Amino acid sequence: MPYRELPLPPHFNPDKVKEVWKVDYQGLSGLARDWARVHDIKPASGDSLRVCLVAIDVQNTFCIPGFELYVGGRSGMGAVEDNVRLCEFIYRNLNVITQIVPTMDTHQAMQIFHSIFFVDENGEHPPPFTTVTEDDIISGRWRFNPELAYSLKLDSNYIQRHLLHYTRELKKGGKYELTIWPYHAMLGGIGHALVSAVEEAIFFHTIARYSQPYIYIKGNHPLTEHYSALGPEVATGPDGKELLPRDERLFEKLLEFDVIIVAGQAKSHCVAWTVADLLSKITAKDKKLANRVYLLEDCTSPVVVPGVVDYTDEADSAFKRFAEAGMHIVRSTDSIYSWPGIRY
Repeated sequence: MPYRELPLPPHFNPDKVKEVWKVDYQGLSGLARDWARVHDIKPASGDSLRVCLVAIDVQNTFCIPGFELYVGGRSGMGAVEDNVRLCEFIYRNLNVITQIVPTMDTHQAMQIFHSIFFVDENGEHPPPFTTVTEDDIISGRWRFNPELAYSLKLDSNYIQRHLLHYTRELKKGGKYELTIWPYHAMLGGIGHALVSAVEEAIFFHTIARYSQPYIYIKGNHPLTEHYSALGPEVATGPDGKELLPRDERLFEKLLEFDVIIVAGQAKSHCVAWTVADLLSKITAKDKKLANRVYLLEDCTSPVVVPGVVDYTDEADSAFKRFAEAGMHIVRSTDSIYSWPGIRY
């Protein structure tokens, strides 16, 4: 059967993508079954070309205006516009996308990038967007808040040594310096949830194609950042022991597919570092695998906080590096079968 780009289903309203609501799963399931019958959408199990869509951290905390770490990009509407295009991409390509892999940043208050983790000599916490450097730890400008040791079941002296090790490892590895972020993606909170419109699209795909999404949780270890879905920013403690077991499940899952499409937030952080780790892993295995990866440049935006930080240049530089390594920079509005290297 020749490739067919599908119409958008009537329930999808792009004007609502910036809102949060309760998804009507039961009603939506009936619509999806009817849609599959009308448009002759086959189960994903029969796909000859296996296509995976990785939706990185498409959560309220990053994507809905007014939430904790909304990714507005330079336009101010970045993540909202990205998600309109992402939803439309899923609906138009229901009959092509084999499986959707949403990753979910998952945090609690007592983590190394939240204010409560640190105190100064007066017992005050650093405000959001403070940068904590190796020099800050050595000088004592910022130190571990000892009141957290009981809840974390860790020794204060160990964590203080870890902070020095951690900031040094970030510098050595060419990573971003440790940033204190606003409390975000809090487990159990509404900010942690997937954007309602994207959740609807994923559920609609699940029912129409009999394809369960592979939801991957990351970011819940208290002693390391976890921008990349494929691994932590710093993997070891001050004594050289791994902070958490090595987890290759997501990488192994992605290798099951002929085409790996990446979208999500933020282009400068979780998207960039996930793709960087993916490139590193597939290069070690087979450099040609980079050709399987397609980055939806119009479905991701960089972190920009006007007057505070702007990571646009870093994000663009990372994508340029990925393209030079053999990955493809594409747009969601173009037909998948017009993308380089894809043949039906």
